[in-house]
Order: sequence, then C-alpha cells, then structure tokens
Amino acid sequence: MATVPYLYDEKREMERALGQVRAARERGVKTIVEPTVMGLGRDIRFMQEVGRLTGMQIIPATGLYTYNDVPFYFHHRSVDHMAGLFIHDIEEGIQGTSIRAAFLKCATDEPGITPGVEQVLRAVARAHRRTGVPIMTHSHPRSGVGLKQQDILEAEGVDLSRVLIGHSGDTDDIDYLTQLVERGSFIGMDRYGLEESAGYLSTEKRNATILEMCRRGYVEKMMLSQDTCCTIDWFEPEVVAALAPKWNMTYITDEVIPALKAGGITDAQIHTMTVDNPRRYFERQGAY
Repeated sequence: MATVPYLYDEKREMERALGQVRAARERGVKTIVEPTVMGLGRDIRFMQEVGRLTGMQIIPATGLYTYNDVPFYFHHRSVDHMAGLFIHDIEEGIQGTSIRAAFLKCATDEPGITPGVEQVLRAVARAHRRTGVPIMTHSHPRSGVGLKQQDILEAEGVDLSRVLIGHSGDTDDIDYLTQLVERGSFIGMDRYGLEESAGYLSTEKRNATILEMCRRGYVEKMMLSQDTCCTIDWFEPEVVAALAPKWNMTYITDEVIPALKAGGITDAQIHTMTVDNPRRYFERQGAY
C-alpha cells in the first residue's frame, strides 16, 4: 500500500493487530511464527512494534510469495542473486534493521510450478543450504504440489526433514499426506478458520484427518496452527468477516483444541504439535 497510502490506515491496523495478538497471548500463546515475506507487504518495523507492545515473540521470515511470475527486477537476474537477498535478510537484517529472518518461505498454488515459482523454490533452497535456517512452503494440496515442491528442493540438495509443507491440512487425502511425511517433511495442519463457506475443509474434516494421522503414528510430523493474518488487502474486510468469521488467532485455543481432545487426542499430542515439533523445526541449524 506504499504507493496508495490513503488506502492504508496504520493506526487502525496496529490496533487490530494488537487486539488479536493480545488475545492469543492471554490464552498462553508465547510465539508467533510470521511468514509474511516479499510479495505480501512485509513491514518488519510494524511487526517489531507489535511484539514490543504485546510481549509476544515474533519470528520473521524471508523469501518471496508468488503463485505465478516474479517481480520484473528478477527477470534478468539469476537464482543465486535472489538467494543472496534472502541470505542478507538472514545474516544481516531485514529492511535496513538488525532484525534477522529465522526461516525461509516460498509458495506454490494451483497454477503449479511456473518458471517464476521454480526460481523462488531454488533460491530458497540455496539460501537454506548456505544458512541452515528451515524452510516453510505455501502449498495447494488439492493439486498435490507439495510433492513437487519436495522434488525441486531435494534436487537442490535440501534435507526434506528441515522443510514444512504448509497448508497440508487443506486436504483429507491421507495417502498424499503420508507421502509427504514419509519423505521426511513436517506438514502444516494450519488453516483452521477457513471453512467450507470459503471453499476449504470444515473444522470437523480437519480434525478427523489429524486424528487419523496420529493413529498412524505421525504426530511428530504435524504442526497445529492457523494461517490467519491481522490484515489482508486481497478482499474487503466485510467479505473476510462473512466468509471466514472464525479466521483469527484464538480459534485454535478456544475451539479446535477442545474438539480434538474430545475426539481422543491427548494433551501430550497437542503439546507435540504446538510446542515440540516447532522447537525441533527451528533447533536444527547449520549450513551443509
């Protein structure tokens, strides 16, 4: 919104962010893993202020978010050049600050592995190999692109156990999810609050999938979370409120976890998916 500032009310958005983050903090959430990167309007100073005012630890990312093409700046520059920008965010700091990115983010959606998307995937892989920070992807499970992401990352020499294939909970295809975890990756069961009214799976189907994956012994490969953001300019606010009224930072704690426990998930398994697995994901560091 930098080019059309009259469309962005920073004070209003700060109040909105503080309200959501404080509500999560009151429910015992201590850390937010924040995968807003280039292409999504990242503002690291805004994140820093939210963290300062709420006491929430916010872990930032670097990378580039696109479903198709990359910005024209990258059209005539190499994969290694893009990787270098990500490495700078990790080793030096983001947007002229000393705040360093702690993980890498890339995206593949329904259009599949376009040339632009592949460029980002390979750049993320190379930055990961150089720095050792883990990788998180945005994926489109209904088209099976998580496996294609794994293929490209693996071709670049990435250890897939250091990768989280995000939004995997958008499908209840157990065979597909099993393939992802058997190749070593974590999977994100992370879009709670986006329901059938918005074209996604219901909470009940998401929970049933987690229950089955736990039954099969994969609790140590799942991350339980949501993909909500305090502000999204893709839609008018009233559209988001109508289509996804529970897409917020407290739906997991208030409704999802109690429902999972009622279905047979134990406190220990909840702790594994919300604390232990994220810790292991970030603890494995080191270039290779």
